[in-house]
Amino acid sequence: MPQLIFKGVSVEQVKNISTPLVKELAELCECETDNFTFEIVDSIFVFNGEEVPGFPFIEVKWFDRGQTVQDKFAVITTKYIHSLGIPDVEIAFSVFSESDYYLNGKSFA
Repeated sequence: MPQLIFKGVSVEQVKNISTPLVKELAELCECETDNFTFEIVDSIFVFNGEEVPGFPFIEVKWFDRGQTVQDKFAVITTKYIHSLGIPDVEIAFSVFSESDYYLNGKSFA
């Protein structure tokens, strides 16, 4: 169920890396590729009264898989963003508790 929310990265850029990125992340997380959701947020960024390009930022929402997997997840994701010619990217993880996550009214706990 990892959900990746991209800001400051275009739809076309995410399309270009989506297949190999999901494949590598699925292997790391030991889950199927269809467990992943990619969302590209079309945001307008403003600084000093002007529209500016957004800084690449990825939020990952998921169940805790431990620090080692999280670190590897960040390295893999960064590698693919860098492959687009984007030199810097920030990644933040938000962890869901299985008891607080529901599918069709049933808790994952």
